[in-house]
This record gives sequence, structure tokens and C-alpha cells, in this order.
Amino acid sequence: MTENSATGHGFGIVGTGVIGAVHAEAIGMVPGARLAAVTDVVPGRARELADRYGCAAEPDLDALLARPDVDVVSVCVPSGLHAEVGMQAVAAGKHLVIEKPIDVTLDAADRLIGAARAAGVVLTVISQHRFDTGLDELRRLLDSGALGALVLGETSTKWYRTQGYYDSAPWRGTWAMDGGSLMNQGVHYVDLLRWCMGPVTEVTAVCATLAHQVEVEDTALAIVRFASGALGTIVSSTAVYPGFSQRLEITGTEGTVVVEDGRIVSRALRAGPPGPGEPGGPADHVTASAEPAAADAAAHPGGIDPASHAAQIADLLRAIDQGRQPSVTGQSARDTLEIVCAVYQSARDGRTVVIPA
Repeated sequence: MTENSATGHGFGIVGTGVIGAVHAEAIGMVPGARLAAVTDVVPGRARELADRYGCAAEPDLDALLARPDVDVVSVCVPSGLHAEVGMQAVAAGKHLVIEKPIDVTLDAADRLIGAARAAGVVLTVISQHRFDTGLDELRRLLDSGALGALVLGETSTKWYRTQGYYDSAPWRGTWAMDGGSLMNQGVHYVDLLRWCMGPVTEVTAVCATLAHQVEVEDTALAIVRFASGALGTIVSSTAVYPGFSQRLEITGTEGTVVVEDGRIVSRALRAGPPGPGEPGGPADHVTASAEPAAADAAAHPGGIDPASHAAQIADLLRAIDQGRQPSVTGQSARDTLEIVCAVYQSARDGRTVVIPA
């Protein structure tokens, strides 16, 4: 049990931009969690969020970490600073929620994971879609063997971001602080692909910057081979107007499941009752059409439902109280980052990249 677990876990948020506000909303949805303080390099932005959620606005990170009523820190700063800020929180004995990705380099990820392990604090990295209802059902099907031997896994993130989005902050669209469409927007579904299909052993990729003035890619395509021998594809772009649902397709020898934005939209199995999209299946869950997802995160950076973030934060708190690892560990986030980095390396070098077992 932590110092504050008897009366609830106190959270501090570092970085009060778009994603920091999502964390604030999610924390408020979790029983036993309370937002104690926030901080940001732009003080006015921190005060605004603090006023909205009735917590303190601290002038800097050191002041936030010094608070005894903060035992969990949400790191919502630019991606290239995740490990740096996270390690300062670890040194202060705080548990960690790191917004995706864990960082933009494997070296930084390894330093953070090692520091958290040495300090005995619990670390989770946001992969909130693992907690979506459709993914929960898909995992049950996979674990039961209902899909048979895995054959093909495909994921696509076809979103849209304006040039204004990238111009809104100097760190956006940079290799050092952000990464491109795959690192920033597509990484969630890369994580889901690996979670469902298992480790990736080979990556062959091409990347291009086609619609924005940025140093990173805005379109990435990859073919992957899994340790099981199955094959897969990864597509990610922020140049697809007006933005469409994120999609995951898992095919085995006994059937196929298609997920869009966390919901199963099609399921076809050799055995068992008909699923959504099959003849005789539930009429209110027929296979979805490819309509633009203009009102959500596909087109708007702030269009994120905080409910899945809340579910992951609740899992972290249970892990802290029970003395176990959370469902999404730092190592699993590192494994996903390794795939993203392999895509970038393959595109740069023009060759297949082998990921060590």
C-alpha cells in the first residue's frame, strides 16, 4: 500500500495541453483517484486547467514532485521528453503514467524502465485501446483459440492533420520530440497488432512526407513478419482527408475479426454463433461502412474519449495496491516502440530490418 492508498491516490499532471486535459478528465472518472496538482512550462495554461478541475497549479516540476499528496504522476509533455520527466518523477518515488509513446528512442525507454524497476515504482504507458470493449472481446477469442492459427494481422490509421496542427508548437513534426504519423498517431494500433499477433521479427517499410511541411513522415507503410510465421501490414498517415476510423483486422485459420475505433464491426468464425456482419448476426452491429470519422480524433487532436484512459488508470491503481505489474507495462511499450523504430530504419536504409528475439 502506498502512503495515499487508504484515502485515494493523488495525481499530478506534467504538461497541460490537449492530452493533459484528457488525463485530468480520466482521473476524475476513477474511484479512488484525485487530481492534486498540475504544472506546465506555460503557467497560464496550468492555471486554466487547475481552475477547471479544482486543483493546485504548481510553478514547476520540482514543486509538483515535492507535494506529499501526489503519489502518481501523469507525464503529458512532448514525446521526446517522456523519459527525462519520468525519471525525475521516479527519483521522487512517484508511480508513473506515461502518455504514448514511452519515448522516441529505445535508449531513453530503457533508461526509464531501468530507473522505475530500481526504484520499485509502478510504470504504465498509455495504450488505452487495450481496454476498449471490442479489444477485450477479441482477446478472449484469441485466448480461447477461436480464430485458430494466426495468419494475417493488419492495422491502419488513416487520419488527417492540417499544417496548422504541426505549426501550433515547435516540437510537433520533429524527430527529436515527436516522430511522424506512425510514432504519434499510429502507435496505438501498432501496439494492438503486436498484442494480438505476438512479437515481430522482420520489418520492411517505406515512408514519405507527402502533404505537410515537416521533417518527419506523414505516411508510412510496412510489411511485418511475426515470430509465429504469420504476416502483417501497418499503414499510418496524417494526410488522409477527412480522417477515418482506426482499423485492426486479425485473421486466423478459423476466422477473422475486424475492429474499428475499439469496436468489433465484423466477425466471421467457422464455429460458434454468427457475429456482427454475418447472416443471422446482430442487426444493430452490421459491418461498418467507410464513413469519415470527422468528429473524433481522426480529424481533431482533442477528440479523445477519456473512458479508456480511465480504465487504464484504474488498472494502474489496482496494480499499485496489489503489488503487481499493470496490464500495460513499460516493457510492452518498449516492444511497440521497437517496431516503430524498425519501420523508420527500414525506410531510411531501404532494407528489411530484423528485430532480435
